[in-house]
Amino acid sequence: MIDILIPVYNEGTGIVKVLDHLKAAVHSPFRVLVCYDRDEDDTLPVLDAYSAPFEIVRVKNEGRGVHGAVMTGFRKSSAPALIAFPADDSYNGGIIDGMIARFRAGADIVAASRFMPGGCMKGCPLVKAVLVRTAAFVLYHAARVPTHDPTNGFRLFSSKVLKTVRVESTEGWAFSVELLVKTHRLGWKVEETPALWFERESGRSRFRLFKWMPVYLRWFFYAFATTCLGRGPTTVPTFAAEAAV
Repeated sequence: MIDILIPVYNEGTGIVKVLDHLKAAVHSPFRVLVCYDRDEDDTLPVLDAYSAPFEIVRVKNEGRGVHGAVMTGFRKSSAPALIAFPADDSYNGGIIDGMIARFRAGADIVAASRFMPGGCMKGCPLVKAVLVRTAAFVLYHAARVPTHDPTNGFRLFSSKVLKTVRVESTEGWAFSVELLVKTHRLGWKVEETPALWFERESGRSRFRLFKWMPVYLRWFFYAFATTCLGRGPTTVPTFAAEAAV
């Protein structure tokens, strides 16, 4: 069984559409971790009334913001793999079984990619779209990061990655880029699969592009150091060392 982690912020009844979609589209065994900030979040009473054939676990943020919510979810997960999944995504559930199959075949990260054949990004504000697409193009073609969509937070992480790769980021979704480039430097397996992305129709996005940009840039330079300067890990993580014995 894998965990699907959904960070929420006043999603209200919108969460029902997402959970219904997962119920219909995902055939692998899974449970949902709903990570929230405040007891007053209007998503919670909707969950009280929702009936699901899968387990829904509420996880209260032990830190702050989306970063704290996701990190708390990582710590609470006991599954062999975890998928970080957007709270407004009611159309990508059909690729989750394939992501799990890639994990079972040996992938440590499976990235959902908007910028490979079969994927799309529609309705995105122009400035954000230009910056995200440019960063993706440069990291894939110049830094050789093995996904066309390195900034997408929707991806599967193996428990090996979550237990052994230390997260240094403290803001937003930068942890997703950080785990990607660190996993790449370790030489562990990264795969990707096409995914769709449509601008949120309801609720409010918590993506703060300009606030988080300096944090993202740190990991862009890290990726280039791996490829262009031949940088490797200074130590082998304990989990990986034990696995090699």
